[in-house]
Amino acid sequence: MLQVKLIVTGDDFGYCPRRNQGIVECFLAGAVSNVSLLVNGSAAADAARLARRHNIPIGLHANLSEGSPVCEVLKTNSSLLNQDGFFHGKMGFRTALSKGLLKMSEVKQELKAQVELFRELTGHLPPHMDGHQHVHVLPEVRYVFAQVLEEYGIKYTRVPVEPGLRKCDWIAPSLMDFYQGVEEDSLNTVDVFTKHGIRWPDIYIGLSTMGKNMSVGNIGSAIDAAVGDFLGQGPRSGGVTVSVELMVHPGYPSAPDAGGCGEGPDDFSQSWERLHELQTLMEPELQRHYKTRNIQLCSFKDI
Repeated sequence: MLQVKLIVTGDDFGYCPRRNQGIVECFLAGAVSNVSLLVNGSAAADAARLARRHNIPIGLHANLSEGSPVCEVLKTNSSLLNQDGFFHGKMGFRTALSKGLLKMSEVKQELKAQVELFRELTGHLPPHMDGHQHVHVLPEVRYVFAQVLEEYGIKYTRVPVEPGLRKCDWIAPSLMDFYQGVEEDSLNTVDVFTKHGIRWPDIYIGLSTMGKNMSVGNIGSAIDAAVGDFLGQGPRSGGVTVSVELMVHPGYPSAPDAGGCGEGPDDFSQSWERLHELQTLMEPELQRHYKTRNIQLCSFKDI
């Protein structure tokens, strides 16, 4: 019998108190099974306490693009910072990287500092580590990221290549261009991560189901289609197990004066789309879909 092991990862844990609240509610309701912590988030320490209290599987959401670094020596005069003293931003980071302006030695310093802060906050190393805004699969960064994971013995990451993404005509063209860039970078990263013994689930979903584009139908059809493609001829019996990670961003909208990673919360964090994801993930209809398809929610240690 086909079994699907589904890791539903709530990203940006620690971003703000209202994000933490929403993600914990989703976990307790069985709608999220794993979280990814922003250690430079304004509510990171509270998030770590909540994870301990509720026994929530937690990994590291490595952040090189939003807010402030955690490495003390990089908080001033670093290639990772813009003229205002913050990270360059999602697109600014990519521009600076393409121009050769970022020092990979500083990228490594900051990644290691974030792993160490994660350990300080949680009491253990992250079982999995991915990249905020997918920076971990970018050229040059991917090599440093893989080295850090191997040095710390972190076994799992995320490789955001989503089956059928290009057929999703509801995604705005500008966003689709960014997503396709993420996929191209991810495909070029596979060999690097493999060489360093890093693993990831068989299937990734999350770009096509993000924010306002999330619905019970979109999640269900994306999982069904991706699993079918992975098996080659659709679902079949015979003791086959397929692992899937669904990236989600549930939570209550951030208050304007509370949250973020040093600069305050961004527009997406303050929008209704976070609450929309929370409500969709907690729909009983979605839980029924999982049950009828023999989809078991789990964390990275279970795959």
